[in-house]
Amino acid sequence: MTAGNVAARDPARFIRDNTLLHEPPLVPEVRLHLASEIVPIWQMTEEELEKTGLPPPFWAFAWAGGQALSRYILDNPGIVAGRRVLDFGSGSGMIGIAAMKAGAASVLAADIDRFAVSAIALNAAVNEVAVAVTAEDIVGVENRGWDVVLVGDMCYERPLAERVEAWLRRLAGEGVTVLIGDPGRTYLPKSGLEKLTSYAVMTTRELEDTDVRNTSVWRVLPL
Repeated sequence: MTAGNVAARDPARFIRDNTLLHEPPLVPEVRLHLASEIVPIWQMTEEELEKTGLPPPFWAFAWAGGQALSRYILDNPGIVAGRRVLDFGSGSGMIGIAAMKAGAASVLAADIDRFAVSAIALNAAVNEVAVAVTAEDIVGVENRGWDVVLVGDMCYERPLAERVEAWLRRLAGEGVTVLIGDPGRTYLPKSGLEKLTSYAVMTTRELEDTDVRNTSVWRVLPL
């Protein structure tokens, strides 16, 4: 059975077979199913993934923006303690898991990739926290009771970044605490943000072309 067939029939099995459990460098409190140099998915190009019917495995990496935001939440638990949290563009679920470990009342992790949905569920179980998951494209929806919205590394593509920014600003204007973790992506908004802190996040040259990314946590200001 090919990798594509396995993945299509059982995403959770595919994730377990193609990742190892690791603690991200900046967030050792959280264990995640991540790709590494010794498992095949790390070496697969986007073209090879497409041939097998697999989307790019963004869920298989602890991106710098997500690590920075997770670290900030764990170090400042009052931001999420007792509050309802949305982890938007969740990927591995790292930020949502960190929020639950920091005392959030509930977390909804949203990601349109069905492999991410399975990865989030697996990672939440490993960390012994309860995280609800949705594959719905929720950009633009009305607030569904969220007190805090957390977004890691979502400013890498202009159309997506612009669409998400308008929605996040509206939520911020309604009183929601909206935080973004970002390592200097091209389409991070140039204004309307308040920098809260920065971290030097260890990464790999295969992902970021550098060993360390200076990564900031921003609060989205209402219009």
